[in-house]
Amino acid sequence: MTSDHPLRPVSTSQSGAPIASDEHSLTVGPDGPTALHDHHLLEKLASFNRERVPERNPHAKGGGAFGTFVVTEDVSAYTRAAVFQPGATSETLARFSSVAGEQGSPDTWRDVRGFSIRFYTDEGNLDIVGNNTPTFFIRDAMKFPDFIHSQKRLGDSALRDADMQWDFWTLSPESAHQVTYLMGDRGLSKSWRHMNGYGSHTYSWVNAAGELFWVRYHFVSHQGVVAMSAEDAERIAGSDADHYRRDLFEAIARGEHPAWDLYVQIMPYEDAKTYRFNPFDLTKTISLKDYPRIKVGTLTLNRNPENFFAQIEQAGFSPGNQVPGTGISPDKMLMGRVFAYADAQRYRIGPNFNQLPVNQPHASEARNYQHEGPMRFSFNGPDHRTYHPNSYGAAGGPEADPAIGIEANWEADGELVRAAATLHPEDDDFGQAGTLYREVFDDDQRARFLETLTGQGRAITIDGIRDRFFEYWTNVDADLGAALRERV
Repeated sequence: MTSDHPLRPVSTSQSGAPIASDEHSLTVGPDGPTALHDHHLLEKLASFNRERVPERNPHAKGGGAFGTFVVTEDVSAYTRAAVFQPGATSETLARFSSVAGEQGSPDTWRDVRGFSIRFYTDEGNLDIVGNNTPTFFIRDAMKFPDFIHSQKRLGDSALRDADMQWDFWTLSPESAHQVTYLMGDRGLSKSWRHMNGYGSHTYSWVNAAGELFWVRYHFVSHQGVVAMSAEDAERIAGSDADHYRRDLFEAIARGEHPAWDLYVQIMPYEDAKTYRFNPFDLTKTISLKDYPRIKVGTLTLNRNPENFFAQIEQAGFSPGNQVPGTGISPDKMLMGRVFAYADAQRYRIGPNFNQLPVNQPHASEARNYQHEGPMRFSFNGPDHRTYHPNSYGAAGGPEADPAIGIEANWEADGELVRAAATLHPEDDDFGQAGTLYREVFDDDQRARFLETLTGQGRAITIDGIRDRFFEYWTNVDADLGAALRERV
């Protein structure tokens, strides 16, 4: 059997069965939940999670610290989560990282920076796992392994390759918005302290009355958003490969505790159906003019790890770690990450990774019927059964509470399909990237951006990919594309 392309065989699963799509997850309608029985998606993500031992596959190089989050405002109208109630204080853990580089890679390579925050709340751990950009390169988890492969290394030479990167990006037009961020100043931050953080995805909040809202998280740096020049980044990569890691640790040791204000964009549930951009598309932003940011509180990092490996390297984050009053959304990337992140931790650290101190909830011990496996070192009482239901009463184990309800309670109606998400009135792949370049970047930023892209274009060695490179940036902005053709 062959595909429509005469030179390519049909893609198959690991067991050899032909598959329907390498582009789209199986969902209930174009905008509905991802189906757990999408065997190829789960196989693809699970296989991807097991490609590296033992470092993380993406986000391998990083650092972090502990701190506190204090709620300074009142957002109880939007969420009943205890962590966000007025005056609440929570211990936190932050991990910052690069995406593409390995453990030994220089901190100052041009890259998106990971920005992950854990709140140790009274109701369990809440993880917000994002980046220093409000968008991402793709909108469907099916393409995530392919994207990361394109940013890693060639199989024969083990070298990173401009042709491979730009081949993927120019064949994936939805990447344009994030690549514009990456090639701009966000791609080279002065330090982890000097960047904003974003949950990037749209999440859900539920208030005490059961009303559901869509929410995006923004962490705004007290230190300001400061870029590093390309020349300084190259110099520091050779003189201090651990520059970001050193900067954060030494600043906290000096008593210069970095801080970020947490803001949220709140969208009423019904607004998402008719908003001009699909709010569940990770490649898009939601305009601050349409939904202004609302302040929640302040995050301060004030304590360095005592053991980097135990407390930072073995920290296992997951966007599936939600608490009552918070939840996920129909974002296809987010639904895939809820599975993939926890599965990656089970492989990387072990199936009982949540029993490590850095991953344990602080409110109380986890209580469930999971049983045995490597690194199992917490024990239940002698009468606790490892199955449910059982007839041993209170000593026999915990009981679920239906009153907690379903937090991710959005509506979905449709047949199971493999398709792109529904287009909203102003949705396209290049529009927001063009707005970012023309209306958000200033003249100096645009000049640096053109210089960066010129270098990227000159590194491409395959004519067809270089032609798509020019077309890609012409679709973002016609004048930019023309300037690149002339310079490259």
